[in-house]
Amino acid sequence: MDWNITAGRPVYVQLVEQMELALVNGTFPPGSKIPPVRELAADAGVNPNTMQRALQELENRGLLQAQRTAGRTVTADADALQALRRKRAVSLAAEFLYQMQALGLDRAETEELLRQTAEGGDRDE
Repeated sequence: MDWNITAGRPVYVQLVEQMELALVNGTFPPGSKIPPVRELAADAGVNPNTMQRALQELENRGLLQAQRTAGRTVTADADALQALRRKRAVSLAAEFLYQMQALGLDRAETEELLRQTAEGGDRDE
């Protein structure tokens, strides 16, 4: 998994966000086992306690399940993962629309920009 930890925000929050993304995009499919804390921490370049805190938060949200001797698995509840995916998508869309309004683009201009970009146009602008 590619980790992107930056300064200015709590590391465990970034870990939670990036793990959520991995859960909703299928990097870790429903019901699959995730790597051990130490392995994930080493891969991300963070303290194992910080990774443990992030994984505990994901457990609290019902996205991961812990079995004492078998480690952690992704929830098999596809609806919960789909709800998380939609929530993240709505948040990104809202932020995008806010930014377009701040640039002074109206709805029609924004829709046209999205259409052109999706078709592969206007990459240099």
